[in-house]
Amino acid sequence: MRVYIIGAGPGDPKLLTLRGAELIASCPVVLYTGSLVPKDVIAHARPDATVMDSSGMTLEQIVEVIVAARDAEQDVARVHTGDPMIFGSTAEQMRRLMELGIGYEIIPGVSSFTAAAAALGRELTLPELSQTVILTRAEGRTSMPAGEKLEDLAKHHATLALFLSITLLKDVVRDLTPSYGADCPVAIVHKASWPDQVIVTGTLADIADKAKAAKLNSTSMVLVGRVLTATEFANSKLYDPEFTHRFRKGEPAVMNSGARHVD
Repeated sequence: MRVYIIGAGPGDPKLLTLRGAELIASCPVVLYTGSLVPKDVIAHARPDATVMDSSGMTLEQIVEVIVAARDAEQDVARVHTGDPMIFGSTAEQMRRLMELGIGYEIIPGVSSFTAAAAALGRELTLPELSQTVILTRAEGRTSMPAGEKLEDLAKHHATLALFLSITLLKDVVRDLTPSYGADCPVAIVHKASWPDQVIVTGTLADIADKAKAAKLNSTSMVLVGRVLTATEFANSKLYDPEFTHRFRKGEPAVMNSGARHVD
C-alpha cells in the first residue's frame, strides 16, 4: 500500500501531470482538497473508487482514512492543489505517515506562482534586475519566523510571490513600500488558469484599492517586483554570440574600425 501525494496544478485540469492523472485513475481511494481542486481533476478517478473531499476534515480524520485504506491494502491518491510542497500543509501529513510506517511518494505539480506568471506573460527573473524569487506570505494567524517578516525580506529587492496574502494587502503595502517604493509594480492573479481567472495590476500605492474594487478576497497570487513591467533589461548570456558554453563556442566580436577593405 502506498500514498501518492499529488499536485493537481493551479486549476486547469490539463495542467495536471500525466503521472498525477494516471495515479488518480488507478488508486481505489482518492482523497482531495475539494475547496481548491477542480472536480474535473477528480473526474479521472475510476468508477468504483472511494472519492472523499478533505476540505472539512481534520488532520486526524485524514489519517484515519489513510489507515483504513492501508488495512484494506488500497493505494491512496492524496490530491492537493498547485504543488504540494509549497504551502501545501503536507509536511504534517507526511510526518504522521512516517510515524505509522506508511510509504508515500510525492508527485509534483504546477504551482500557482508559475501559473500566475504565465497568465501575465512575464518572466520573474530578469538579468541584472532580479535573479531571485522569494516565495512567502504576509503574516496572519500563522506567525512568521524571525527574519522572515515582509519588511525583512523586502530589503533584498527580489521578486516576491505572496501566497495566502490577498486579505492582508494593506499590511503588504505597509511592509514593502519603504524598500520597494510606492511605484513598485504589483500584479494579482485570482484563480490562475481557471475559466474565471481575474488579473488586477497596479502599484503598491493603489493595489489594495484595486483589489477591493474587484472584490478579490481568496485564491489569489500576489506578485511584486520591477520585473512585472520592465522593458529595459540586459539580455541573458545564453544566446549571446560571444558567450561560450558546452553546446556552442562563442565567436569574438567583429570590430568595425572604419577601415576600407582593399582587394
